[in-house]
Amino acid sequence: MIDVDICLSVADGRRRFDLAARFATDVPFAALYGPSGSGKTLTLQAIAGLLRPSAGHVRLAGRTLYDSAAGIDLAPPARRIGYLFQHYALFPHLSVRDNVAFGLTSWRQRRLSDEDKALADSLLESFGLRDMAHSRPHSLSGGQQQRVALARALACRPQVLLLDEPFAALNPMLRRSLRQELAQVRQRWNIPVLMITHDIDDVLELADVAFVYQKGQAVREIDLRKGQSRDLALQQFEVPAGPAESPMRQKLRSLLQGAVSP
Repeated sequence: MIDVDICLSVADGRRRFDLAARFATDVPFAALYGPSGSGKTLTLQAIAGLLRPSAGHVRLAGRTLYDSAAGIDLAPPARRIGYLFQHYALFPHLSVRDNVAFGLTSWRQRRLSDEDKALADSLLESFGLRDMAHSRPHSLSGGQQQRVALARALACRPQVLLLDEPFAALNPMLRRSLRQELAQVRQRWNIPVLMITHDIDDVLELADVAFVYQKGQAVREIDLRKGQSRDLALQQFEVPAGPAESPMRQKLRSLLQGAVSP
């Protein structure tokens, strides 16, 4: 079960974007669907712990990853989440094998254990990457880069896989075959997937349930298995309370309100 109920705001000095995302599902493959700029990536970043919401909670398979009221905010590595970035974010100076194994190391433990070495080699074999284990990402095709990024995301043995526009960087002719590969990966690893996309074909071919995003909120849930949809309750952002008013200000407010009463 993925249970998300969060609020956060981001600003660049001139613009501000408010996100109030609320949804829950236990399906194998869910999608956040909507136009660019509707808050989908911010939602994934908050789930992964890359952004801190101002309020709400994030729960996964019975574990609380974030809860503002309870003061819980797990660090990203402790959340056990695999994250596939939109442009894969592979390290150009590392080999394919080192990219896959990167999540198995830390600043305290640079050397892989025998178990982790076996896992990295198994992932290379599983994704058909063994022959290019010593290659650099720039020498790979888009589809091969995606497989490396997927293998790296799975190396940490995640409880859920988050995909940020997994096919946006690919040639349209590759997308259909790689959608099929992704579906097979999910089944083989038996891991729930939450994908964001603005491509309706991604949703139709992969998702069990889609949450439609508009202007920072999930406004509708569509069950693609049953062909049903329902509107979702929208959240209201709390307006911060102003300073306490003096008795005179309260009197003036009352006079003004009375002056416009019908």
